[in-house]
Amino acid sequence: MTQHATPPSPASGAAAARATLFLVPAPLDFGCDVQVPLQGVVPDGTLQAAARLTHWICENAKSTRAYLKRIDALHPLAAPLQEQRITELPREVHKKGDHHGSQGAGAPAFDAKQLLAPALAGHDMGLVSEAGMPAVADPGSSVVRAAHDLGLRVVPLTGPVSLLLALSASGLNGQNFAFNGYLPQDAAQRTQRIRELEALALRTGQTQLFIETPYRNAALWQALVQTLQAHTRLAIASGLTLDHARTASHLVRQWKQQPEAPDNRTPAVFSIGR
Repeated sequence: MTQHATPPSPASGAAAARATLFLVPAPLDFGCDVQVPLQGVVPDGTLQAAARLTHWICENAKSTRAYLKRIDALHPLAAPLQEQRITELPREVHKKGDHHGSQGAGAPAFDAKQLLAPALAGHDMGLVSEAGMPAVADPGSSVVRAAHDLGLRVVPLTGPVSLLLALSASGLNGQNFAFNGYLPQDAAQRTQRIRELEALALRTGQTQLFIETPYRNAALWQALVQTLQAHTRLAIASGLTLDHARTASHLVRQWKQQPEAPDNRTPAVFSIGR
């Protein structure tokens, strides 16, 4: 039986003996036309813990303020919105990733220790992405590494994670899976990568998951249906946690008989396997 513990309370300012970095999940409706009721997709304990924080590291300050405004409607913030200390990750980290090699050949991994200066002064901090769990299919792992290196507590809060929701709804192997981020935009390179991932999935049974920018959803779906073998299973989950959420999992030959391309406005997770 799964037990839901109450998230620990953020420490009170400089009196804190050991500050905490809270990983705060955000709803999956970022960029969508309609927002879901926050309390329906994010546990109340997570919202309460977030409301007590006043220092943040994020992808985008504007979307973070919008999220905090939604939280404030349910649980008053510890400090007014205009007084919240919000720091954005550098653009190169936001766009290209946190790890060695993700920012170019030979480029060092981003050192995020400087962003955690408030925590060293005793202030608990929140790490938040635009949607879902920070550092999972989103930037933020450099901040988490830095927090560990500095001896800070790291506490992940409960909330929506699109990859796991998509995997559980796919009918594919949930015991062995890999997330591959974005596929190449170049058509030839994308086709080659699809074939590589399919070969790995069929040989090992490991489910392969990947995502795409919503406006390229239909193009990726078309490439998958044209490239994958007829007996490979392709699953698509879009609009997760929204009222118009859709999950479909079929063999490729069935996709070809009943085309159901995802729209170009809604975030989607694609999975292939056997």
